[in-house]
Amino acid sequence: MDRNQLQRQVALKRSSLFEQQFLDSQQFVQLEDLEDDANPNFVEEIVTLFYKDSARLFQKIEQTMQSRPIDFGKLDDYVHQFKGSSSSIGAIKVKNECSQFKEFCSAGNAEGCFWAFQRVKQEHHTLRIQLESYFQLRKQAGLVRRV
Repeated sequence: MDRNQLQRQVALKRSSLFEQQFLDSQQFVQLEDLEDDANPNFVEEIVTLFYKDSARLFQKIEQTMQSRPIDFGKLDDYVHQFKGSSSSIGAIKVKNECSQFKEFCSAGNAEGCFWAFQRVKQEHHTLRIQLESYFQLRKQAGLVRRV
């Protein structure tokens, strides 16, 4: 596949991430605008940090949900942190699932929290697959520098 075709695929993949509501275009474009010659892989680095931080927060959420009685205030704090991190990269579906999770926390609904956490993890995983595909296409098209 030639470079022009790859670049078109990158543009289509990027558009689909916005159209399918995986990413908020305004937030994601703001991150992309921060890429320059000094930081050509900035967005990918930010997303990588998001996923590393996610693993830490998921562990804390799981520990809190396993404790008895469940400390819904503490759980809400962790979900709030995760929602903020999700918003910072423009992860719309993940952020929306976090909002639902927070509602269950506020209601003290343990079953709802368990259900919502599964949805958060599913959307998180789906976004990761989508973004990995996008970043791989960008590399193949030569749109980022290999470090």
